[in-house]
Amino acid sequence: MSQIALPLKAGSGGPQRIVVGAANAHVAEALAQPERWPFRTAVLTGPPRSGKSLFARWFQQCGKGAVLDDAQALAEDEVFHRWNRAQESGEALLIVAGEPPWEIALPDLKSRLGAALQLEIGAPDDEMAGELLLSLAQESALALGPDAADYLIPRMKRSWQDIEKLVEMIDRLSLERKSPPTLGIWRSALEAVQGPEEPRLL
Repeated sequence: MSQIALPLKAGSGGPQRIVVGAANAHVAEALAQPERWPFRTAVLTGPPRSGKSLFARWFQQCGKGAVLDDAQALAEDEVFHRWNRAQESGEALLIVAGEPPWEIALPDLKSRLGAALQLEIGAPDDEMAGELLLSLAQESALALGPDAADYLIPRMKRSWQDIEKLVEMIDRLSLERKSPPTLGIWRSALEAVQGPEEPRLL
Protein backbone atom coordinates (compact mmCIF):
# COMPACT_ATOMS: atom_id res chain seq x y z
CA MET A 1 0.00 0.00 0.00
CA SER A 2 1.16 3.52 -0.77
CA GLN A 3 -0.20 7.02 -1.33
CA ILE A 4 0.37 9.73 -3.92
CA ALA A 5 0.39 13.26 -2.54
CA LEU A 6 -1.43 15.63 -4.89
CA PRO A 7 0.43 18.84 -5.80
CA LEU A 8 -2.33 21.05 -4.44
CA LYS A 9 -2.24 24.13 -2.29
CA ALA A 10 -3.22 23.68 1.34
CA GLY A 11 -6.88 24.44 1.93
CA SER A 12 -7.87 23.79 -1.69
CA GLY A 13 -10.53 21.36 -0.51
CA GLY A 14 -11.11 17.71 -1.37
CA PRO A 15 -8.77 14.77 -0.89
CA GLN A 16 -5.07 15.61 -0.90
CA ARG A 17 -3.81 12.05 -1.45
CA ILE A 18 -4.53 9.08 -3.66
CA VAL A 19 -4.47 5.71 -1.92
CA VAL A 20 -2.73 3.23 -4.21
CA GLY A 21 -3.37 -0.49 -3.90
CA ALA A 22 -4.36 -3.57 -5.87
CA ALA A 23 -7.33 -1.86 -7.54
CA ASN A 24 -5.40 1.05 -9.06
CA ALA A 25 -1.65 0.44 -8.87
CA HIS A 26 -1.56 -0.34 -12.60
CA VAL A 27 -3.14 3.08 -13.25
CA ALA A 28 -0.52 4.92 -11.19
CA GLU A 29 2.25 3.06 -12.99
CA ALA A 30 0.84 3.77 -16.46
CA LEU A 31 0.17 7.47 -15.80
CA ALA A 32 3.82 7.94 -14.85
CA GLN A 33 4.91 6.79 -18.33
CA PRO A 34 2.66 8.40 -20.98
CA GLU A 35 5.43 8.10 -23.55
CA ARG A 36 4.70 4.36 -23.63
CA TRP A 37 0.99 4.72 -24.44
CA PRO A 38 -0.17 3.74 -27.93
CA PHE A 39 -0.87 6.99 -29.82
CA ARG A 40 0.05 8.71 -26.52
CA THR A 41 -3.58 8.30 -25.45
CA ALA A 42 -5.12 6.50 -22.48
CA VAL A 43 -8.74 6.01 -21.45
CA LEU A 44 -9.36 5.85 -17.70
CA THR A 45 -12.63 4.38 -16.42
CA GLY A 46 -13.93 3.18 -13.08
CA PRO A 47 -16.74 3.26 -10.52
CA PRO A 48 -18.02 6.51 -8.98
CA ARG A 49 -15.69 8.12 -6.40
CA SER A 50 -12.83 5.77 -7.31
CA GLY A 51 -10.33 8.59 -7.77
CA LYS A 52 -10.40 9.01 -11.54
CA SER A 53 -10.46 12.81 -11.37
CA LEU A 54 -7.79 12.80 -8.66
CA PHE A 55 -5.50 10.77 -10.90
CA ALA A 56 -6.27 13.14 -13.76
CA ARG A 57 -5.44 16.17 -11.62
CA TRP A 58 -2.15 14.61 -10.53
CA PHE A 59 -1.30 13.69 -14.14
CA GLN A 60 -1.98 17.19 -15.43
CA GLN A 61 -0.40 19.18 -12.62
CA CYS A 62 2.75 17.08 -12.82
CA GLY A 63 3.08 18.13 -16.46
CA LYS A 64 2.57 14.64 -17.87
CA GLY A 65 0.01 15.73 -20.46
CA ALA A 66 -3.51 17.00 -21.05
CA VAL A 67 -6.75 15.70 -19.57
CA LEU A 68 -10.28 15.40 -20.91
CA ASP A 69 -12.43 14.65 -17.86
CA ASP A 70 -16.02 13.36 -17.83
CA ALA A 71 -15.69 12.56 -21.53
CA GLN A 72 -18.87 10.50 -21.64
CA ALA A 73 -20.87 13.67 -21.00
CA LEU A 74 -19.34 15.49 -24.00
CA ALA A 75 -20.42 15.41 -27.61
CA GLU A 76 -18.55 12.64 -29.42
CA ASP A 77 -17.31 14.97 -32.16
CA GLU A 78 -15.82 17.21 -29.47
CA VAL A 79 -13.89 14.26 -28.00
CA PHE A 80 -12.80 13.29 -31.52
CA HIS A 81 -11.47 16.79 -32.29
CA ARG A 82 -9.65 16.87 -28.95
CA TRP A 83 -7.96 13.57 -29.81
CA ASN A 84 -6.92 14.97 -33.20
CA ARG A 85 -5.42 18.11 -31.64
CA ALA A 86 -3.40 16.00 -29.21
CA GLN A 87 -2.08 13.90 -32.08
CA GLU A 88 -1.06 17.02 -34.01
CA SER A 89 0.75 18.52 -31.02
CA GLY A 90 2.32 15.26 -29.84
CA GLU A 91 0.86 15.85 -26.38
CA ALA A 92 -0.16 12.88 -24.23
CA LEU A 93 -3.93 12.83 -23.65
CA LEU A 94 -5.70 11.19 -20.72
CA ILE A 95 -9.41 10.72 -21.39
CA VAL A 96 -11.46 10.10 -18.25
CA ALA A 97 -14.88 8.48 -18.53
CA GLY A 98 -17.30 6.83 -16.12
CA GLU A 99 -17.96 3.21 -15.38
CA PRO A 100 -17.51 0.93 -18.38
CA PRO A 101 -18.77 0.08 -20.88
CA TRP A 102 -18.59 3.40 -22.72
CA GLU A 103 -20.87 3.02 -25.73
CA ILE A 104 -19.52 5.18 -28.58
CA ALA A 105 -21.61 5.67 -31.72
CA LEU A 106 -19.14 7.67 -33.85
CA PRO A 107 -17.08 5.05 -35.77
CA ASP A 108 -13.92 7.17 -36.09
CA LEU A 109 -13.87 7.96 -32.38
CA LYS A 110 -14.64 4.36 -31.42
CA SER A 111 -11.72 3.02 -33.45
CA ARG A 112 -9.25 5.60 -32.14
CA LEU A 113 -10.17 5.19 -28.49
CA GLY A 114 -10.23 1.43 -28.94
CA ALA A 115 -6.56 1.62 -29.94
CA ALA A 116 -5.65 3.69 -26.87
CA LEU A 117 -4.35 2.27 -23.59
CA GLN A 118 -7.35 1.09 -21.55
CA LEU A 119 -7.08 1.70 -17.80
CA GLU A 120 -9.85 0.60 -15.45
CA ILE A 121 -9.96 1.08 -11.68
CA GLY A 122 -11.38 -1.97 -9.93
CA ALA A 123 -13.08 -2.48 -6.57
CA PRO A 124 -10.89 -2.09 -3.47
CA ASP A 125 -9.89 -5.23 -1.60
CA ASP A 126 -9.99 -5.38 2.21
CA GLU A 127 -6.48 -4.02 2.69
CA MET A 128 -7.05 -1.11 0.36
CA ALA A 129 -10.52 -0.39 1.78
CA GLY A 130 -9.01 -0.11 5.25
CA GLU A 131 -6.29 2.24 4.05
CA LEU A 132 -8.85 4.35 2.19
CA LEU A 133 -11.15 4.51 5.21
CA LEU A 134 -8.35 5.80 7.45
CA SER A 135 -7.08 8.22 4.79
CA LEU A 136 -10.52 9.76 4.29
CA ALA A 137 -10.96 10.03 8.06
CA GLN A 138 -7.62 11.80 8.35
CA GLU A 139 -8.62 14.26 5.60
CA SER A 140 -11.73 15.08 7.67
CA ALA A 141 -9.78 15.32 10.95
CA LEU A 142 -11.83 12.38 12.18
CA ALA A 143 -10.25 10.21 14.86
CA LEU A 144 -10.45 6.69 13.45
CA GLY A 145 -7.80 4.10 14.20
CA PRO A 146 -6.98 0.58 13.04
CA ASP A 147 -9.56 -0.84 15.47
CA ALA A 148 -12.29 1.03 13.58
CA ALA A 149 -11.09 -0.38 10.27
CA ASP A 150 -10.89 -3.88 11.76
CA TYR A 151 -14.55 -3.64 12.79
CA LEU A 152 -15.97 -1.80 9.78
CA ILE A 153 -14.22 -3.35 6.79
CA PRO A 154 -15.57 -6.92 7.17
CA ARG A 155 -19.11 -5.54 7.64
CA MET A 156 -19.33 -2.87 4.97
CA LYS A 157 -20.18 -2.97 1.28
CA ARG A 158 -17.11 -3.04 -0.90
CA SER A 159 -17.33 0.07 -3.03
CA TRP A 160 -15.49 3.38 -3.22
CA GLN A 161 -18.71 5.32 -2.84
CA ASP A 162 -19.88 3.42 0.22
CA ILE A 163 -16.54 3.86 2.00
CA GLU A 164 -16.73 7.61 1.47
CA LYS A 165 -20.36 7.73 2.63
CA LEU A 166 -19.50 5.72 5.73
CA VAL A 167 -16.73 8.10 6.78
CA GLU A 168 -19.04 11.09 6.22
CA MET A 169 -21.78 9.44 8.31
CA ILE A 170 -19.41 8.59 11.18
CA ASP A 171 -18.24 12.20 11.19
CA ARG A 172 -21.81 13.49 11.15
CA LEU A 173 -23.00 11.22 13.97
CA SER A 174 -19.95 12.03 16.05
CA LEU A 175 -20.70 15.74 15.76
CA GLU A 176 -24.42 15.29 16.43
CA ARG A 177 -23.82 13.20 19.54
CA LYS A 178 -20.84 15.29 20.62
CA SER A 179 -18.95 12.08 21.17
CA PRO A 180 -15.79 10.56 19.74
CA PRO A 181 -16.48 7.85 17.15
CA THR A 182 -16.65 4.59 19.05
CA LEU A 183 -18.40 1.24 18.49
CA GLY A 184 -21.93 2.59 18.93
CA ILE A 185 -21.37 5.26 16.30
CA TRP A 186 -19.69 2.82 13.92
CA ARG A 187 -22.74 0.54 14.14
CA SER A 188 -25.18 3.41 13.63
CA ALA A 189 -23.21 4.67 10.65
CA LEU A 190 -23.19 1.23 9.03
CA GLU A 191 -26.97 0.95 9.40
CA ALA A 192 -27.53 4.49 8.12
CA VAL A 193 -25.42 3.92 5.01
CA GLN A 194 -26.25 0.30 4.24
CA GLY A 195 -29.71 -0.06 5.73
CA PRO A 196 -30.87 -2.53 8.39
CA GLU A 197 -30.07 -5.60 6.30
CA GLU A 198 -27.64 -8.13 7.63
CA PRO A 199 -24.06 -6.92 7.23
CA ARG A 200 -21.48 -8.73 5.12
CA LEU A 201 -19.99 -10.35 8.22
CA LEU A 202 -21.59 -10.62 11.65
